[in-house]
Amino acid sequence: MFSLNRIQLIGYQTQPVSVRQTPQGTSVTDLNIVVPYQFKADGGDVLTGKSFHTVTLWGPMAQVAGQFVRAGAQVFIAGRLQTDSWEDEQSGEKRSKTKVVAQELILLDPKDGQGQVAAGMEDLIGALNRADIVGNVTRDPEVRTTTGGQSVLTLGVATNERWKDKASGETRDRSEFHNVVVWGELATRLAQTVRKGNRVYVTGRVQTRAWETQSGSKRTTTEVIAETVSLLGMRNPAIADVIQMDGAPMTVTPRAKTQAPTGEEPVTAGIPPIDYTPEIRVEDLPF
Repeated sequence: MFSLNRIQLIGYQTQPVSVRQTPQGTSVTDLNIVVPYQFKADGGDVLTGKSFHTVTLWGPMAQVAGQFVRAGAQVFIAGRLQTDSWEDEQSGEKRSKTKVVAQELILLDPKDGQGQVAAGMEDLIGALNRADIVGNVTRDPEVRTTTGGQSVLTLGVATNERWKDKASGETRDRSEFHNVVVWGELATRLAQTVRKGNRVYVTGRVQTRAWETQSGSKRTTTEVIAETVSLLGMRNPAIADVIQMDGAPMTVTPRAKTQAPTGEEPVTAGIPPIDYTPEIRVEDLPF
């Protein structure tokens, strides 16, 4: 594996699910997942909102979604980000849209329906929008300052995917280019350090925003709003004293063995045996 392109969502399906078939007979469907979010800005203000994600499911996973996922259902999705590009037939302009290609689907609602939380406890309801990216920086970072005096930096990070085509048996490659946005002090520090070609690990949330071109055409841009950005492939002084380059085995001082006092039971005697009976029964599954 040369890179990492992963996204995890816990959110709600916004509309009824419609499953369609490809000419080859493969089931496919698109979910529209909404994820509510709440976080504290640098100034201390609590910001709330919703992010929307198009999620494509293939094969048996699409069939399960068509049978069991209803409007309002809460689900867990794990997959990868994929940007599709095409040319508009009318204007001839290049268009693109980023979606999630699902690799895992977990139905989160119980069989007897969703529960309710007490008033004032809504922030405890599960929601997740997390992206993890390991890739190479495609250009030198661009940093600017907002009218409020806050630094914001944009990074291009490329990830690669390699797989074997089932029909032809050929190895295929696909590159994904991620727009990463970094705010505040981290943006300032990265601007002084990160350069094109560096390998980085990015964690954050995925956000799609809408904007208009000068001609009035509507466009959308999907970005990863970074929480952390770590440099990879760098020497770390913190572990220099435990790295040996000559291949000689490290000397480890053995610790003295401790024995239970004579006449006393060992500590493990009071631990009950492990019960391997599964907690989840087949009849409890929704399918």
